[in-house]
Amino acid sequence: MLRVAISRAVRRCSTNACSVKCKRLEGKVAIVTGSTAGIGFCIAKRLAQEGAKVMISSRKESNVKKAVDELKHAKLQVEGTVCHVEKSADRKNLFDKTKANFGGLDILVPNAAVSPALCTVLETTEEMWDKIFNVNLKATFLLMKESLPFLKCSKSPSITIVTSVAAYQPIDIVGAYSVSKTALTGLCKATAEDLACDRIRVNCVAPGVVKTKFSKALYESETAQRAAVSNISMGRMGMPDEIASVAAFLASDDASYITGESIVVAGGMKSRL
Repeated sequence: MLRVAISRAVRRCSTNACSVKCKRLEGKVAIVTGSTAGIGFCIAKRLAQEGAKVMISSRKESNVKKAVDELKHAKLQVEGTVCHVEKSADRKNLFDKTKANFGGLDILVPNAAVSPALCTVLETTEEMWDKIFNVNLKATFLLMKESLPFLKCSKSPSITIVTSVAAYQPIDIVGAYSVSKTALTGLCKATAEDLACDRIRVNCVAPGVVKTKFSKALYESETAQRAAVSNISMGRMGMPDEIASVAAFLASDDASYITGESIVVAGGMKSRL
C-alpha cells in the first residue's frame, strides 16, 4: 500500500528539469540541514518549488550564500544561515532565524552527515567514531528535540530524517557511517511513537548510491562505479532529485497517515523484505 501511495503522489506531482507541477507545500515552512549541495540542496529546492519557505543551512557561510542566491534567482522563497549542527548556539540560531523570517516551522529535514574516512567498522578510530555519531545521530536527535516547541504549533508538522540504504545493508568502506544510519532508523521508530500524540509525523528517506560529491569514492573510478551499479537492479546510480521528490511527498498531506516508516530510494538495491 505504501508503494501505491508513493506512485499516485508521483503521478500527481510530476517533475522535470524545468518545473514542478504541484504546490502541495504552499504556506509551510521548512528547515533542511546540510542543504547547500547534493541531496540536501535538492530537497530544499524541491520543497521550495512546491511552495514551502525554506531555511538553508550548512557549516560554511560562502556555501550558504551561494545556495541561497541560486534558489532566490529561481524565484524561490528561501533564506539561509550558518549552522554547524554539533554546536548548540548554531542550532538555536537556526530555529530563531527561521521563526523570525518565516513565522514558525512545519517541516524539519535533518540531512547533515559526515563520513570522514573510507574504512570498515573495526578500522574506525575512536575519534572518527565520535565525529560520525555526534553529527549523524546526536545532532539529529538534538535538532528533533529542539524543534518541538515550533512543530507543536504547526497544523501539519513532520520530520523527515535522511538515512541510507546502508542502514539495512552496511557498506564495508563506510562501516561506521552505515551503523549511524541504522541508529537513525531506530530513532525514527522510537520518536514516531512518542510524537504521534502531538500529530508530528516522523519518517525516513533512505537513499541508495546517489551521484553526489559526498559519494564520489563509490563512482570516481570505472571499477568502483561498475561495482556500485552491479548491486542496483535498475542498473544505474540515483540522482539527488529522485531523493528530493520522496522527501517532498513525506512532508506533504499526501503522506498524512504515514509515520515511523522508512522509504528506501535505491533503484532496487537489496535492503529488506
